[in-house]
Amino acid sequence: MSLAERILQGDIRAAARLMRDVDDAMPGAVDELKQLYPHTGKAFVIGVTGPPGAGKSTLTDKLIEAYRNKGLQVGVVAIDPTSPFSGGAILGDRIRMNRHATDPGVFIRSLGTRGHLGGLSNSANDIVHILDAMGKDVIIVETVGVGQDEVEIVRTAHTTLVVMVPGLGDDIQAIKAGILEIGDVFVVNKADRPDAERTARELCMMVDMKERSADEWQPPVVMTVAQKNDGLGSLVDKIEEHRAYLRVGGRLQGHEEDKSRQRFTDLLKERLFTQVFARLEAEGRVETLVRAMARRDLDPYTVVEEILRAHLR
Repeated sequence: MSLAERILQGDIRAAARLMRDVDDAMPGAVDELKQLYPHTGKAFVIGVTGPPGAGKSTLTDKLIEAYRNKGLQVGVVAIDPTSPFSGGAILGDRIRMNRHATDPGVFIRSLGTRGHLGGLSNSANDIVHILDAMGKDVIIVETVGVGQDEVEIVRTAHTTLVVMVPGLGDDIQAIKAGILEIGDVFVVNKADRPDAERTARELCMMVDMKERSADEWQPPVVMTVAQKNDGLGSLVDKIEEHRAYLRVGGRLQGHEEDKSRQRFTDLLKERLFTQVFARLEAEGRVETLVRAMARRDLDPYTVVEEILRAHLR
């Protein structure tokens, strides 16, 4: 029996094994994903992103509890940064959410970024598909701390929470960096700190500055103290309001099509590059071409055009 068949029968060990194989890009993992894909598309995916120290993991822990109290199955993909020096990652989120470890209705998978940019890991979307096929109702994806370009979560999640915290001095900087545009719900966490009200007011002002059509979603700002469970009920209500919004007028279908388009183009680029580059290396041409370009005997534009003509005809 294949890993995919075992996963569809509820085998947790098979799911963990396939997640590891996918993350390690092991041969055969893609064939298993092909079998699972028709069984995906049912879960609701929540992204949790924000600067380091905003309390994303604590908030995720409380969201797990909130959805479990609703009787729903929850999957979590927690992304941790990988060291550029050692290549290792401190996969600490599983530890921080340890109290859910014995709950059969919760599955938590930590991943290192392995140099992938965008706030997620290269395998994150595939891990989400595995959790979806396992029958998880809600999947929470917690990103590594975001910067200006680390906005890939919007291509994965149905609802994206942008978590801010007062007092770090980076709230306005983060707004300027552009993450204002990716939030469906803004969360001012650690709202018992001084300046929390000011941060919430400034966020509301920035959200209101964007021109929106009458039927466009207006991102709310919610204040929470995740450690004390304060504001979590309001936060879940806003998440569910956005979920209901997506269900109207074909918005959810449009979101799925956008995700599928992005995944298709990413995979196509990855596979084309891998196949063409591997063939060039096998033919021993890469270094020859590089040296010719360095001498200015060839230009990279013509080289790429000729390679594409030769390999894609």
